Parts: sequence; structure tokens; C-alpha cells
Amino acid sequence: MGPSRSIDKSASNHHFLVIASVLLFVGLAWYLVPHPVVSVGLAFVPIAVLFTLRFPVLFALLFIVFSYFRIHEAFPMLMPFRIPLLLSLATLFTFSWHIFISRNIQLKGSKELTCFYLFFVAVTLGVMFATNRPASLSYFTSTYVKIAIMTPVLASILTEPRHFKLAIRMFCLAGVMVALVAISNKLAGIGLVEGTRVTIGRSFQSVLGDPNDLSLVLLFPLSFALALFLTPKIATFERLFGMVAVLLIVWAIIATQSRGGILGIASVLGIFAYRRVKSKALLMVGGMVVLAILYVVAGVDGRQSGGAAEDGIDESAMGRIYAWGAAYRMALDNPFTGVGLDNFLYNYFFYSAHWDGMNHAVHSTWFGVLAETGFLGVTLFIIMIVVMLKTAATTLYTVAERREQFPAISSAMSEGIFAGIVAFCVSGSFLTQGFTWPVYILVALTTANSVFVKQHASSLSTEN
Repeated sequence: MGPSRSIDKSASNHHFLVIASVLLFVGLAWYLVPHPVVSVGLAFVPIAVLFTLRFPVLFALLFIVFSYFRIHEAFPMLMPFRIPLLLSLATLFTFSWHIFISRNIQLKGSKELTCFYLFFVAVTLGVMFATNRPASLSYFTSTYVKIAIMTPVLASILTEPRHFKLAIRMFCLAGVMVALVAISNKLAGIGLVEGTRVTIGRSFQSVLGDPNDLSLVLLFPLSFALALFLTPKIATFERLFGMVAVLLIVWAIIATQSRGGILGIASVLGIFAYRRVKSKALLMVGGMVVLAILYVVAGVDGRQSGGAAEDGIDESAMGRIYAWGAAYRMALDNPFTGVGLDNFLYNYFFYSAHWDGMNHAVHSTWFGVLAETGFLGVTLFIIMIVVMLKTAATTLYTVAERREQFPAISSAMSEGIFAGIVAFCVSGSFLTQGFTWPVYILVALTTANSVFVKQHASSLSTEN
């Protein structure tokens, strides 16, 4: 009875402290702004605070979904509500409370997270010595710091099958929402680049306004949607939802006419096929056929840049080669720090072997990281990817060997993570995603899933 009463008393003290803090905030706000409209808003603050504290996993995933998938930009009517800002404040408050005060959340440690921390130090060092420090610091504080905070937090709070199920559902749902807007824009001819390549929110400079970035956003949930569809013992409704999500996401990526996106689709399909098709010769032939079909259906030949109308090495490919050369020269000049986070474009003119009157994106994760963090940073980044890939492969093997003893969602999550990492490595050669959400979400999911699988396997061994 003693320990139980102690725990209850501790929880009561925490709740009392929360309520007292909220009431103090409400009173202070009313004193500073004594307006009737403010009073109505403040009336909901205590309920909102208690709700966020009660469902930390949900709010963490909502924050990631809005930050990465840019749902408010895909549906502009949501923009006045400043949802990402509200979610960031709610998430910061929630996890500060649970980590430092109530201590209900204990941050995990793993090889993947250690590699991430080391890479984060390299990125921070690059910011300090950036050639355009204000631009680098702006991206660091507005985006990368949020990623750095949420990566270990997400790895620590996903501890149960229901958490993984919620994560997969939300990723797939967000992918479907963005895909539907992209397909609608394509059919209506809205915001098309080069007359054929679909975008979202290009008129107000959305992150989704570039077809390559849009394909990147859509590619991330594809592996989880396919895992949901192909995993046995998943509820029929969810498998149907996974199938619909796959079809819509693939359609939308094809509409971007992004070669990196097409290669990403092929790599995801290849991983799932490799684990299910016994004849590897048949798999290789089938893979080449599927890749050719995707290329033709996407209409890449009809692109104004990088299409069949350009002789030899097309303009798009040459642009990438020039950009990669510039990235290498940036690293040679700054081997330990690079030119700084988000500084590639600002330095392109000084390092490119070919100047056509405008700066160009690097269009490669590897060369982008090389240019902006130097040889030290890209080495740490590659080590992080290799460690993550090995852990994901080991986890997938463990679950596959004892499939009947694990929840079905563990199979879907394990396969989705592994396929997602492979897709990142393949598409990353043509898409710039070294400092955006996907790889860091995968780091967190790899850690969380590995810890759960190890603990579950250990409990099974103890029972036996």
C-alpha cells in the first residue's frame, strides 16, 4: 500500500502543479490583455494543456506531420490558424514537463542516436564558421533545431505497438492528403512547372512548390503504406487503406516527373519484392521492366529539362554534375566545417565550373552534406546511415524469424523502416534531403522499434 500511495501522491502533486501554473498564466494574461475575446480563448487553455500532457505521442506525431508534410500549405485555409506554431509550443511544453518535471519520459540511448549527436555537433560547428552566417543560423534555428529536439524525443516515446500503429496511420494519412492535392493540381493544371510537373503552393512559395521536394515528401510514407498493405494479419480495413495510399502516392510522385522520386519508388518496390520473390533472376528482369514503365508513365521524356528533346547528357544532368563539382570544391576549401548549413546556393557562383547566370541546388544528399559540413560531417553522416541500416536489418530479421510471436504491426514497421532507409539512400543521390525530416524520423523509428523488438524478444525468451 505504501508505494502505491506514494505514486498516487506524486501524480497528484504533478497535477496540482500543472493546474497552478496554468491558472497563474491565465491570470497574468488577463491582467495584461483584459479583453473579452482573450477571456474566451483563455477559458480553453487549462483543458488544452491537460490534453497535451495526456497525449504526448499524438502531439509529437502531429507536430512532425505538419512540419514535414506541410499540411497547412497543402490546404491553405489552415494557414491563418498557425497550427505548426501552436503544435511546436504544445510539444515543447509537454516534453519539457514530462522529461524534466514528472520524469515520465526517459530519453533513450542507442548507436544511431549517438551517431546523430556527433553529426549534430558537426552541423553546429559548420553554422559557427558559415560563409553566410545569418542564413545558416536562420535555417538552424527555424528548422534543424526542431529536428534535433524531436529525434531523440520520438525515439523515446514510441514504446508500444499502439504507438507504432498510430505513427504508420498518421504518416500514410498525411501522404494521402498531400497526394490528393497534387493529383487535383495535375488534373486541373494548377501550379505546373515546365507545363507538366505538378507542385503544391507554388504561388506562395511553399516548400511543396518544387516538384523534386514534393516527390521527396510523398516518398517517405510510401514504404509504410506498402508495408501496411502487404503485412499478413493486419486488419482488412487497414490493408485496404494501405493499398489505396500506395496507389495515390505513386500516382502523385509520377506526376512530379522527378527521376529521384521514380528511383525511390523502384527501390521501395524492390525491397518488398526481394523478400517475397524466390527467383532473383526473375526479380531483376521484373525490376527493369517496372522501372521502364514508371519512366514512360511519368513522361520524363516530355520534360522541358532533362527530356528526350535534349541531346547527349541533358541539361538537367549536366546541372547536377556542375553542382556536385561545386560541392566537392567547397569541401576542399573547408574540409572540417564545410561552407555552413543552407549555404550551398550562396557559394555556388564562387565554386562552380560553369556559370549560366543563376545559382543551382545541389540535388544530392551526399554532396549537399559534403558541401555544407565538409569531409568530417559527411563521414559522420554516412556512418549514421550505415549503423541505422544495420540495426534496421537486424530488427527485421529478428521479427521475421519469430513472426508469430510478434504483433503484426511490428512486421509492418520493421519492413517499412528498412525499405524507407534504402529508398532514402537511392533517391538521396538525386534529391536534397540531408537536413530535412525523413532521415531523422527514420533514425528515431529505427531506435524505438529496435528497443521494442529486443525487449519483446527478451520477454519471450524468459517465458520459455
